[in-house]
Amino acid sequence: MILNSLAKMKKGEFQQFSSFIYDHVGIQLPPAKKTMLESRLQKRLKSLGIQSFAEYGNFVFSQEGQEMELIHLIDVVTTNKTDFFREPGHFKFLTQVVLPAILRKRDITPSHPIRFWSAGCSSGEEPYTLAMVLAEYAAEHRDFYFSILASDISTRILETARKAIYPEERTTDIAMHIKKKYLLRSKDRDSSLIRICPELRAKVNFRRINFMDADFGVREKMDIIFCRNVVIYFDKSTQQELMQKFHRQLRPGGYLFLGHSETLNGIEVDFKSVGPTVYVKT
Repeated sequence: MILNSLAKMKKGEFQQFSSFIYDHVGIQLPPAKKTMLESRLQKRLKSLGIQSFAEYGNFVFSQEGQEMELIHLIDVVTTNKTDFFREPGHFKFLTQVVLPAILRKRDITPSHPIRFWSAGCSSGEEPYTLAMVLAEYAAEHRDFYFSILASDISTRILETARKAIYPEERTTDIAMHIKKKYLLRSKDRDSSLIRICPELRAKVNFRRINFMDADFGVREKMDIIFCRNVVIYFDKSTQQELMQKFHRQLRPGGYLFLGHSETLNGIEVDFKSVGPTVYVKT
């Protein structure tokens, strides 16, 4: 069976999909996103041999479909745009202000490291940037230990993150001395790919987490959460719920880093602003 490439998604079908996506992952799809969703789902329908959006809806809304297809639908609608050392001022603030503040308060040991969570890690550039920054910090500070949890809702993008292989052109914002220490070039001289070194890859634990779940399933309290350029896709009520969950997940005095265009203004949660889009749990 061949899917009609000109098949159109009806307004009612879009509303069903957008409501379903909002209920399951908290992402808002306004009417302006109809063409985008239609275009991205065309490929999914073709791969499944499904003839129409109505038929696909009947499948994905069913119990069986949710178990088999929901993850793929989420992959279709999520945006995965990130870079190494994105918003570099955050990493400077981390090493100059946040880490010294935490180290003054408590001892760090291998069994009680500083725990980071890169929430909404996409293809891995953020947690690997954190690993580079923290490895450099550890080289200058005795008895400094850290662990990094990195999560995303997309299983497809998490597989990319775990592989830690990137086009060399994506590393232009990484300082040369950092590249030499932590990036491996391909043995194929014609290849333009690099890979994060095993020592850093071992520092990052990737896990699929849906922010809409009542419990993240993360047992350990975190010292620092990076959730940057993610909550802009959520409405105010969803942001409120998520910030309360992050607040519970942090240790007292723990830090939350948001994206440069994000804010906690209008959200009722006990965080205090301590820097540009940086908050501390009070």
